[in-house]
Amino acid sequence: MGERKQPEIAPGAFALDRAGLFDLADIAIDAARRAGADYVDIRLGETRREFLRAREDRLEDVGESADAGFGLRVLRDGCWGFYGASTFSRAAILTGVETALANARAVKPIQPREIILETLPGVEARWETPFGIDPFEVSVADKADFLLSVNAAARDAGVDYCLSTFLAAREERLFASANGARIAQTRTRVEPRFTITAVDKASGRFATRDSLAPARGAGWDYAAGCGLVEEARRGAEEARRKLRAKPVSAGVRDVVIAPSNLFLTIHETVGHATELDRSLGWEANFAGTTFVKPAMLGGLRFGSELMTIQADRAQEGGLATIGYDDDGAPASSANFAIIEKGVFENFQMALGQAHLIGLPRSNGCAYADSPRAFPIQRMPNISLAPNPERCSLDDLISGVDDGLYIIGAGSWSIDQQRDNFQFGGQLFFEIKNGALGEMVQGAAYQGRTLDFWRGLDGLGDASTNELHGVFTCGKAEPMQLAPVSHGAPVARFRGVRILDTNAAA
Repeated sequence: MGERKQPEIAPGAFALDRAGLFDLADIAIDAARRAGADYVDIRLGETRREFLRAREDRLEDVGESADAGFGLRVLRDGCWGFYGASTFSRAAILTGVETALANARAVKPIQPREIILETLPGVEARWETPFGIDPFEVSVADKADFLLSVNAAARDAGVDYCLSTFLAAREERLFASANGARIAQTRTRVEPRFTITAVDKASGRFATRDSLAPARGAGWDYAAGCGLVEEARRGAEEARRKLRAKPVSAGVRDVVIAPSNLFLTIHETVGHATELDRSLGWEANFAGTTFVKPAMLGGLRFGSELMTIQADRAQEGGLATIGYDDDGAPASSANFAIIEKGVFENFQMALGQAHLIGLPRSNGCAYADSPRAFPIQRMPNISLAPNPERCSLDDLISGVDDGLYIIGAGSWSIDQQRDNFQFGGQLFFEIKNGALGEMVQGAAYQGRTLDFWRGLDGLGDASTNELHGVFTCGKAEPMQLAPVSHGAPVARFRGVRILDTNAAA
């Protein structure tokens, strides 16, 4: 290849020679094309992670890891071939080209249908997560002091135990393709959390309260400023109240669900259910495939007309926010409605999948959790659009005679087709005659995906919207972990089955 200007990259985030890595990418692309590859791309870089855990008044664990290397992907005669390695050298690159092409040839006799790619733009670009303070530049001592202050606030407020954690991850990726793309990206994200436990020593009963502060695509400044200490004080009081709360009354009732709970329901019943690889039977790990089939596009009544689920890679602070996905597709590709006014309109797709259902192109939904991993279809940010008309939490509660208000994510369970589900929560409050009542405990809600979403009859406006997310969503075999955010307003659902989990036990 001729001489090429490299994208500008801010110094210091990881100690690899970026210009040298792009040179290796050029070697890989040239060698693969000369050897007969119809298409080739390569990801090079490093994923760095840090973890701290504090329990009560002591720091129990500190860990840091780095996963560096490259992943080379070729398409030959309609078949993918792949090779990943944890070393950067010309010899490793050339071995990778030879092995990836051999893998593509090996697949040919057993692949029932060839992979057809659309042409993605050959851009030269740089993108990075905006943040104030680099979490990897903050000392362990300062992070430990922060976690211990969270624990102290909870215990001073009258609970017995508090476990707090801090997770940070940074992905440095250089992407190059035979289309001429040269993309350098840095993704940084953090997750501060706690779990509070209150114990009734007389009975031996206990109650927990997990933090509600969401993970973010952000830096240390978000973690330190998200109000975790203040929430620990409030959470301690709520955990004590849970110990005294009466059991929930089981039965079919209306529910009002806060964004801090609803995001996980969106993730499990809509996000995973509308992944094309699950629909095609390519993915059956971690709760199976999906009831949603390609023939349902444009016709399936998934939910009520209030339900619009929008994909994006642009939300500020979103865990899946990025400039380009791991196929090199721009973020604008991932701006689409999955559900439009209750009707199923789009699958999530990675490169090479769209033609399998008669569509011309994918929509920016590829991710590899390591530079050495094959990119697979993963969610962008997926959010329930708020009500364009004014509607508050009080407005939704006022329309419920007998129901439940649910806050915070809890346990979850879903079947192999993403149909039947059961979800818990952190806090539950009765709703009686249009007013919020007393706290109850031991609740979970159960349903079937389509029945549940078709029961959506009230939706909060943008003032009730919150962005929550999953730091490590598992998928595939070998397992890959992906971050994704889900925005949601408060929402009301009619006729939901409520369980008393204490009675079930």
